[in-house]
Amino acid sequence: LPVSGGPQTFLDLAACLAPDELVAVGDALYRAGHLDAARLSKRLLRADGVRGVRLARACAPHLTPLAMSRPESLFRYWLIDSPLPDPEPQVPVLDRHGLEVAHADLGYRRWRVAIEYEGRHHAERRQFSRDLTRYSLMAAAGWLTLRFGAADLGSRSTVIDRVAGALRSRGAHW
Repeated sequence: LPVSGGPQTFLDLAACLAPDELVAVGDALYRAGHLDAARLSKRLLRADGVRGVRLARACAPHLTPLAMSRPESLFRYWLIDSPLPDPEPQVPVLDRHGLEVAHADLGYRRWRVAIEYEGRHHAERRQFSRDLTRYSLMAAAGWLTLRFGAADLGSRSTVIDRVAGALRSRGAHW
């Protein structure tokens, strides 16, 4: 059974997906080990004239294996595509002694703003308890944590506006 490789799949999907969804797929391909920067770059270099190549080339620099879910990838792309500073994926949160006490799905170290996506599993008893501890440790380390859920996946402007407000509250200017 012939199967397409990661770089070709990414290029093929660039012809039919929106940029945010293409980044989410690319991140998933990276995470699964089906894609890396060198192989993708090599494929895109020889793709002149291929439908979707412009979008693939524009999105390729934004891919990361650090995004742990589609919502994280979507939020990251939305923020990158906005006037706001680019967020960092999987940001370590350090306590006053420099020890990592948590990490944020996305964040801005300079302003200590964390962005978390809460999927369904966060409602499970054990995960909810772990989250309470994590968020308390993040707050104690001086971080402002914005939490988003499935309802926010349909509102790009809400995500951008809330992150902008949080960044401004921490002195960010752009």
